[in-house]
This record gives sequence, structure tokens and C-alpha cells, in this order.
Amino acid sequence: MKKFFPIIAFGVLAACGSEDKPAEEAKKDLPLSQSQNTHAFNNQFGILLANYYHLKDALVLSNDTMATTSAQRLVKDADSLNLEGVKADPSIVEMAKGYLRSISAEAKALSGENDIEAKRKSFQMISDNMYDLVRTVHYDQATVYHQFCPMAFDDAGAYWLSQSSDIKNPYYGKKMLSCGEVKDSIDFRAK
Repeated sequence: MKKFFPIIAFGVLAACGSEDKPAEEAKKDLPLSQSQNTHAFNNQFGILLANYYHLKDALVLSNDTMATTSAQRLVKDADSLNLEGVKADPSIVEMAKGYLRSISAEAKALSGENDIEAKRKSFQMISDNMYDLVRTVHYDQATVYHQFCPMAFDDAGAYWLSQSSDIKNPYYGKKMLSCGEVKDSIDFRAK
């Protein structure tokens, strides 16, 4: 029996080692993930999203001037976003155009408001449309967090988007900076 033990042990080790090699080779053969949308669209959309985040940050800081400037950039980006790079059904592209028109119109209204609370109300509508837009075009370059404050606007609640899961509430600023929670994370990147 002692003579067979080394042979059996060698056979078991050889069998275990042979299973790892195909798994490693299979990993090497996987293609790199590619976006559903064109590179040009992803760049433009990334800029639109970045300017939305700047607007959110301005409201977190309760900075009226910065919010107005960010809203004006958002109008420009929404009006110039080329949806030809979205690889989707034409009805989906039309839906995205509608969201962009709403974002642009509300950002124009926000930049014309003199009161920070009125700006926050417009931001709520921009945020709702941005959420729908991100999901419609399947933006797949980053995770977008959908966050919610249940106390905003006299307990009616309001959503916003963030590039981080950390809560920085644009509806209350410093008054209640961390009031809210992540309700959804949108991540269309290939796994």
C-alpha cells in the first residue's frame, strides 16, 4: 500500500494542475470590452455628465454663481450632443433627444433664477432627465449613482446623480450634507 501512495498522490497532483491551464488560457482569449456607442459619443457624453456633476457640486456648496455657470455649460453640451454615435433603435435615439431638450430647457431656466432654492428645484428636473438619458443611451464608461433625499422639497423627496457612492446632498448643501442614500447604480460596462 505504501508503494502505491506516491503514485496516487502524483496522479492527483497532475490532474489538479492540468485543470488550471485551460482556465488560464480561456482568460487570455477573452476579448477586451468595447463600448456599445462610438468613442466620439462617449467623449461628448462624458463632458455633459461632468458638467452636470459640476452643477451638483455648486449646489452642494450653495454657490449661486458657480451653479449659473455650470448650468450654462450644461445647456451648451446638451444642445450640441451628437446622438449619431448611439448604437440603438431610432426610437431610442428620439427618446434621448427629448431628454436632452428637457435638460437644456431646464438648465436655461436654472441659470435665469436668482434664488438658490429655485435653482435646486430646476436641478431636480434636470436630474430626473439625466437619469433617464443615461439609462436610454446605455452610457458605459463609468458607474453613475442615483441618489435620493427623502426630505427635499418639504418631504416630497428628490433624486440626483453622482460619480461616487458618497452622499453630498445638493438640495440642502451644508445644512444636511449627508442626508440621502444610493437608490441605484447604473453600470453598463461589460463585465
